[in-house]
Amino acid sequence: MGNYRITFKKSVAKDLKFLPKSDVIKIVAKIDTLAEDPRRVGAIKLSGNELYRIRQGLYRIVYEIKDHELIILVIKVGHRSDVYKRT
Repeated sequence: MGNYRITFKKSVAKDLKFLPKSDVIKIVAKIDTLAEDPRRVGAIKLSGNELYRIRQGLYRIVYEIKDHELIILVIKVGHRSDVYKRT
């Protein structure tokens, strides 16, 4: 399996803007690990969608995998209590 290219929705920058810098560094590092294996241990497929999520502390990273293009599209990053409300 080849490495995937990671892309972001424009709204993800806004999501990250309001988080503490130390958490943003950890979240970006976790996103980078998805390029090698997007369905790694800990990645959960969300019901009713073709979306996946992975945990980083109190935050969740919601993303879509486009296997035919080898692209991971990060859709939303947010606190676990409200990340799913607007996805």
